[in-house]
Amino acid sequence: MSEDYYKILGVSKNASEEEIKKSYKQLAKKYHPDVSKEPGAEGKFKELSEAYAVLSDKQKRQQYDTYGKEGFQQRYSSEDIFRGFDASQFEDLFGGSIFESFFGGSRGRRRNRGRDLRVSITLSFDEAMSGVQKELRIRKHDMCSDCEGTGAEDSEMEDCSACDGKGQVRKATRTPFGSFMQVGICSECSGQGKVPEIVCKTCGGSGSVEMTKKINTKIPAGVDNGSTLRVSGEGEYGTRGSGSGDLYIEIEVEDSEIFRREGDDLYLNLPITFAQAALGSDIKIPTLKKEVTIKIPSGSQSGTNIRLRGEGAPDVNQHGRGDIYVVLEVITPSKLSKEQKALFEKLAKLDEKKSILDKIKDWAKR
Repeated sequence: MSEDYYKILGVSKNASEEEIKKSYKQLAKKYHPDVSKEPGAEGKFKELSEAYAVLSDKQKRQQYDTYGKEGFQQRYSSEDIFRGFDASQFEDLFGGSIFESFFGGSRGRRRNRGRDLRVSITLSFDEAMSGVQKELRIRKHDMCSDCEGTGAEDSEMEDCSACDGKGQVRKATRTPFGSFMQVGICSECSGQGKVPEIVCKTCGGSGSVEMTKKINTKIPAGVDNGSTLRVSGEGEYGTRGSGSGDLYIEIEVEDSEIFRREGDDLYLNLPITFAQAALGSDIKIPTLKKEVTIKIPSGSQSGTNIRLRGEGAPDVNQHGRGDIYVVLEVITPSKLSKEQKALFEKLAKLDEKKSILDKIKDWAKR
């Protein structure tokens, strides 16, 4: 989907639920394939329906506004988008549910479309931070090369006798509220309107065969545990060219030996000596790209954070980077040499000269 959902429905990002619904009803009626003569009406209707299914749901709309189109579609499959969608509210448009008549199901998907597939992969922390190209081997049904997905031995097709080549069958349904015409996908031709004159021997007329396919995919920088990427059209091949499902890649990222991640921010625990904390020091630390030198202020305490702006994890939607927070941990020595012990005893005697009140005042000033 090239445009954003708000543009597809012709509404602003601040549009109310009623404004979104009203715009969708007007456009859906204009582009519904059963009545529209507009070029590309079928594709436009699909876009409108998907956009409305997201923006009419408060939770999905919030996710979409937060992560943008790309980030949202990584988290939601086609089935997820239409799950829970109440199509009955539009039955007044065509005397029956537009989703039942066009998609052949309440979830807004063609029944003969290929299945979505899911795989899991594990990335190292460095791969997740920099992005990586991965080759996946997927066992699935893909297009039969002998018949090029048509299911026909000699590529010759004829009109389906069950639906007279229309790909749809109509059935009158009576309800307590009156009668209406329900339109569904023809089960004989899977909605294609055509059937093979001679069935392909390789695939048995289905248009697909099971195989192991290599799929090269680019994992963007910044992915995190639980991220899901969608590779369009790499799911199971549908019946006789009716469209493939999508491949969803679920990602697990190994822990870093150095950093702890929270969103796009990274945390690094840095142990420092008592002397470094008291006197201050310059220390080299690693970032994702290189080593940098940070200044430890004199009098630093355990738990002090030093922030390195823009040095954190990259945003997966390319909206900048997070920060690195260096968390100081002052290490108290467990064993002291004679020289160290003598120095600490001398320091302790100097501290003893201060009154308790002076010590409280000094602490309050920190």
